[in-house]
Amino acid sequence: MLGHVTDRRKAAPAMTTQVAPVDNQAFYEDIYANGIVADPAPHLEHSVKIKNVKKSFGSFDVLTGLNLNFVDDSITTVLGPSGTGKSVLLKHIVGLLEPDEGVVEVFDQDIWRISPAERQEIRKRVGILFQDGALFGSMNIFDNVAFPLRKHTRKRESEVRKIVMDRLDEVGLTRAEKKYPGEVSGGMKKRAGFARALVLNPSLVMFDEPDSGLDPVRTSLLNDLILRVHAEHGGTYILVTHDIRTARKVSDYVGVVWKGKLIHYGETEEAFNSDMPFVRQFLSGDSIGPLGMD
Repeated sequence: MLGHVTDRRKAAPAMTTQVAPVDNQAFYEDIYANGIVADPAPHLEHSVKIKNVKKSFGSFDVLTGLNLNFVDDSITTVLGPSGTGKSVLLKHIVGLLEPDEGVVEVFDQDIWRISPAERQEIRKRVGILFQDGALFGSMNIFDNVAFPLRKHTRKRESEVRKIVMDRLDEVGLTRAEKKYPGEVSGGMKKRAGFARALVLNPSLVMFDEPDSGLDPVRTSLLNDLILRVHAEHGGTYILVTHDIRTARKVSDYVGVVWKGKLIHYGETEEAFNSDMPFVRQFLSGDSIGPLGMD
């Protein structure tokens, strides 16, 4: 896993902001139609690079030319309306979906120009927290977290137990190791899923709406956990969420996707201070703006 970087928010240099011309409406309409190619930290390393990726399902175009480089050892949140391709993006990164066009580069490998066996090796370096935790209902919490170790390594059971209990301790679930998913709360399922995502010591961790189904307090507590674990272990974290408070609290960088394209990408406060009408509307939850019910 990537090493711990102390106080990375304060150390991060400010990015150069693109200034809108006088005809702001035409400027923004061009961005909405064509997307942008932006990198808020070009001087830093990027383990994940999305290059002009397009993906359709039948007649429905989901990703329509997405460009997005994720900064290593940072937490990047991808925001956007429902159906705009955020979860589809995660599936491309882990190699569950192949793009119709474009390149998905993970750890310096175009993952669709390597063998299935090589792609599987890359997946072992990626942890994923799914929306509902995606725990096996027939396994207790301990066995759910241990599953990747037992499947992908040859560690002795004593080693497995040490690693699993360390991860459960990190997420505050040591007393729940023998409970089954049906016996614990939604928040505990999320934490168990997080522990499982970390168990192979991944360099890249992805979160697909980690706050889905959680009340505001438990969402805040989960955000605290994500920040604490990242501060301790480092790594590249990618979050997809609709929760604006989550984005503001945990993110170093925020990317905004609309109609399958990237329309804004920068440091967190830049996003929340943006003059772009769509970004301002989406982050404020205002009903007035470019985004409607369609």
